[in-house]
Amino acid sequence: MQGIPLECVVRGYLAGSGWADYKKLFAHGGEVILHGHHLPVGLRESDKLPTPLFTPSTKATEGHDESIDAKRAVEIVGQELFDKLQSTSIALYQAASDYAAERGLIIADTKFEFGLLDGELILIDEALTPDSSRFWDASIYKPGKSQPSFDKQYVRDYLQTLDWDKTYPGPELPEDVAKNTADKYQEAYRRLTGREL
Repeated sequence: MQGIPLECVVRGYLAGSGWADYKKLFAHGGEVILHGHHLPVGLRESDKLPTPLFTPSTKATEGHDESIDAKRAVEIVGQELFDKLQSTSIALYQAASDYAAERGLIIADTKFEFGLLDGELILIDEALTPDSSRFWDASIYKPGKSQPSFDKQYVRDYLQTLDWDKTYPGPELPEDVAKNTADKYQEAYRRLTGREL
């Protein structure tokens, strides 16, 4: 099995680093091109995007992954594999989004990691969990601000309050932050599967 050195991110809504990047571009005025995709001007945080966007990033062995555009991704993996990664990632995201919507959840964005086994594309990491996806409650969704979520954004928000330079090792989480995060993960599981852990 050979891992593919890209993280395959699909964004259905403008949130997280996608929103941060969009804000920076929009502040300069004119057309907004986010990771090679032309977007309308004037979008708000958490707005639904016109179509799901494939926004890959590098898979860093150390430090942080770097968002890249399609041209750079093609340089890394070649056009044929890029096209397959893009179409597969968007199809998986769309199917999962439709499933989640029937259960009152929005999948704002998600990440897939793929490899090749005997020339076939395979998933090589967890997928569509609160670790790799941003889940929102559809009944309280209101664009124009950050949304309450059932994913690791809660931990990210806590870490933003600390004086930490984001290098290894990370700070130890307080018990209440760990418990609240576990509760959010369990709620996502319950709502998606209809079962308790």
